[in-house]
Amino acid sequence: MGGPGQQIRTTLAAIVAIGATSTIGFACKKNPSAPIEAPASGGQGGALTGKPLRIAMIAKSSSNPSFLSARTGAEDRARALSVQIGAPIEINWLTPSQEEGRVQARRVEQAVNERVDAILISCSDDKAVSDAIDDAVARGVAVMTFDSDAPASRRFAYVGVDDFKTGESAMAEMAGLLVSHSEGGLGGQGGKRPGVGRGARKDSIKVAILAGNQNAPNLRRRVEGAVSEAARHPGLKVAGTFFHVETAQDASAELLRAQTASPDIAGWVIVGGWPLYNRTLLGEMEADAANTRYKIVSINALPPQLIYVEKGFAPVLLAQPTYLWGAVGVETIITKVVHKKDVPQIIPLDLVRVTAANLGTWARQLKDWGFGDVPDEYLRLK
Repeated sequence: MGGPGQQIRTTLAAIVAIGATSTIGFACKKNPSAPIEAPASGGQGGALTGKPLRIAMIAKSSSNPSFLSARTGAEDRARALSVQIGAPIEINWLTPSQEEGRVQARRVEQAVNERVDAILISCSDDKAVSDAIDDAVARGVAVMTFDSDAPASRRFAYVGVDDFKTGESAMAEMAGLLVSHSEGGLGGQGGKRPGVGRGARKDSIKVAILAGNQNAPNLRRRVEGAVSEAARHPGLKVAGTFFHVETAQDASAELLRAQTASPDIAGWVIVGGWPLYNRTLLGEMEADAANTRYKIVSINALPPQLIYVEKGFAPVLLAQPTYLWGAVGVETIITKVVHKKDVPQIIPLDLVRVTAANLGTWARQLKDWGFGDVPDEYLRLK
């Protein structure tokens, strides 16, 4: 992207081997906390003169490892940019323990009262937080969203995946898996690529969508995308969309309850990854492996989820570059607030397709991004 996007390019190396980049040039690097080049706009024009710049970070919940990864990205990038602007950049973590839009709104108000310079927020409920965001902007605090947007608010930018396309991609992957499965097995590559086998079956194969918080705008759009994609495959039928509290325990319980009630569900599209964040579901699937007929395609590919790929229960994960939510968010805020430069309103990030074929490469990327719980056996894979 030319124009304003060029102003926030960095020297971070593209994830060419795994196929993920953002359109403004962000991607992985081996040492996330090391200082890197200043933005092309830059030099020290507009830089602070020793006064700390404070960014409040309000994710959906502090128990979700995706947001802990985003926090790491934000803190790493803040350290690097502090050197460049000649002043400390502080990340104030104001994320609630559980998802609740009204609590987030109060945290936005708290951040404004504490005189932060900017707010970086992932919205649990855009309707619940939009007024608070607008009030913050009116009081001189720059607000940016990540992961889950509040597009009707006065936030100046959003960074994250295209949620509708994310839902479409997940369902397209599922269509490929189920057609392949119905024709004699998944094989060793995690199923066919999106779009393969459309309309190949006349009888309906039931799929279900596990959808998390029904008030979250990003998840609603992913569900819409998944349903839209399913309609393009005459052989698929969406058996239901199931909402739940966004914890691994609640998500696993909801999936297992629905699967027991409808044992002919052949696939689960999980738009947020929650039940794969621990081994509760894995234990159930392994205990009844002979009767476990359903496959999973999930968004996200964090360390606890990788064993589901290894075991073949989730042959395809579509990973969001969660670290970049924070890293790109902080970079964009500094460009806007400190360097006084225009930035794109929408900064898209791409998904990374994770299968058994690139499990080792992705595991090492997670390790480079600061995840300390990546199993050694995956790090040793080619």
